[in-house]
Amino acid sequence: MRRRRFLVRNGLSLFLGTIERVGNALPHPATLFALFALTVLVLSWVAAAVGLQAVHPGTGAVIESVNLLSLSGLHRILTQMVANYTGFAPLGTVLVAMLGIGVMESSGFISAALRMLVLTAPRQLLTFVVVFAGVMSNMASEIGYVLLVPLGGMIFLSAGRHPIAGLAAAFAGVSGGYSANLLLGTVDPLLAGLSEEAARIVEGDYTVNPACNYYFMAASTFLIAAAGTWVTERVVIPRLGAYRGEEVRESVGTLTAEEKRGLRFAFLAGLLFALLLVWGTVPADGFLRDAQTGDLLRSPFLNGIVAFIFLGGMLLGVAYGIGARTYRNDADVIQGMGKTMSTLGSYMVLVFFAAQFVAYFHWSNLGLILAVEGAELLKASGLGAIPLMVAFVFFSAFVNLFMGSASAKWAIMAPVFVPMFMLLGYTPELTQAAYRIGDSSTNIISPMMSYFALIVAFFERYEKKAGIGTVIATMLPYTAVFLFCWTLLLGLWMAFELPLGPGARLYLRD
Repeated sequence: MRRRRFLVRNGLSLFLGTIERVGNALPHPATLFALFALTVLVLSWVAAAVGLQAVHPGTGAVIESVNLLSLSGLHRILTQMVANYTGFAPLGTVLVAMLGIGVMESSGFISAALRMLVLTAPRQLLTFVVVFAGVMSNMASEIGYVLLVPLGGMIFLSAGRHPIAGLAAAFAGVSGGYSANLLLGTVDPLLAGLSEEAARIVEGDYTVNPACNYYFMAASTFLIAAAGTWVTERVVIPRLGAYRGEEVRESVGTLTAEEKRGLRFAFLAGLLFALLLVWGTVPADGFLRDAQTGDLLRSPFLNGIVAFIFLGGMLLGVAYGIGARTYRNDADVIQGMGKTMSTLGSYMVLVFFAAQFVAYFHWSNLGLILAVEGAELLKASGLGAIPLMVAFVFFSAFVNLFMGSASAKWAIMAPVFVPMFMLLGYTPELTQAAYRIGDSSTNIISPMMSYFALIVAFFERYEKKAGIGTVIATMLPYTAVFLFCWTLLLGLWMAFELPLGPGARLYLRD
C-alpha cells in the first residue's frame, strides 16, 4: 500500500512537472497567434495544391480551400489588415465595458462592496460567502486575485481558522468559478464576440448575444459557491489541520464612514438605474424593447447590453466616488478610466494578431472544411449530444493546463469547434457554455494561469515552505468537484432543453 501511494505521488509530481516545463517553453500568446497566422497561410497553400475540399451538408455546395499565398491572397492580406483589427468583434465590446468597470474600480466601489459582503457574513456562512464573493468578483476582470484572495486568508485567520483554507476558498471562487456570475462582466461580450466570428464561418449573419449564457451561468454561481464550500469544509480544512504558522491574527478593517456613505450613494444610484431598466423592458411597449414587434430577445436592451454595462458601471462608480469623496471632480473620473485602459496594452497587441489569424482561417476555408469533416467523423462516432459535450468540456479543461488565457484559447478553438458543432445541430451558445466549464475548472491548478505565481506568494506568507506543489495539491480537489458538478449541471440542462440565456437555444432547428 505504501509503495502504491509512493508511486502515485511520484507519478503526479512527474506529470505536473512536465506540464510546467512545457508551458514555460511556450512563447507569448501574441507570438503564438502570429505563428498560427503564418501557419494558416502555409496550410492554405498546401491545401489548395492538393485540392482539399468538402461538400457543405446543408447547401450541397463544394467548399474549396483558398490559397492565401497567391497574388490575390497577398493583396487581400495587405488591404484588409486594418479592417481585420478594427472590425474584430471582441475588441470594441471589451474596451467599452472596461471603461465603465474602470470607474467602479478606481472609485473604490468594488473594493468596498466586496469587503462589506464578506465582513457582514455570519460565521457559519463565512466559507460560502468567501467563495460566492470570489465568483462575483470576476465581473470586474482580475480584481478578485489581488483583492479577495489575500482578504480570504486574513478573514479566516481572524476567525481562528487556517488562513490557507481562506486563500483556497477565495481562489476557488475567483478562478475556478471564473465564468459563473449573477451579473454580466467583461468575459461575456469577449467570448460571445469570438463565438460570433466563428459562427459566421457557417452562417454569415449569425449573431451571439453577450448574455447568451446568462441563465446557465447564474445558476452555476450558486452551484460553484456550494461545491467550493463543501470542498473547503470537508477536504481542505481537515487536511490542513490547525494553523501553527508565524502570522498573527489581524483586523481586516471595517468600512469607514466615507466608504459607507459611498455605498449608500451607489445603492440609490443602482436602484434608480434598475428601475429605469425595468420601466424600459417589462411593459409590452417598453422603450427598450423592439420598436416594431415589442420583442425583448432582439431588442435594443439585449443588443446593447455592453452599453448598459458601461452606463451602470459609470453610474455606480461616480455615485460611490461622490459619496466617499474619492472623486473630487470630472478629471478624477477620466483618470480612472484612463488607468484601466492603460492596463489593456498587452491585450490590444494580442488582439491584433488574433484578428489576423481568425480572418486568415476564415478566408482560406480551412475552418469550414475542417468543421464539415470533423462533423462527419463525430456523426460516425455515434456519440449522443450529452456525451459529446461532456467530452468537449474535458478537452477544454485539458487544453487550459497548457494555455492560461481564456480568450486566447477560445480565439483558437472557436473557429474549429463552433462551426463543427453547428453542422451537427448544436448552437454556438451551447458550445461556448461547455468551453467555459472546462476552461474555468482547471484554472486553479494551471501554472500557466497568469496570476498563479501571485497565489503561490500568498500561500508562502502563511507557510514559508509552500510552493507550486502546495497550491496544486490544495486546489486539485476543487477542480475535480467543479468539473463533476458543473458538467452534471450541463447534462441536466441539456436533458430538459432549458435555454442557456435570453433567446439562446441548445440546438439549431429549422
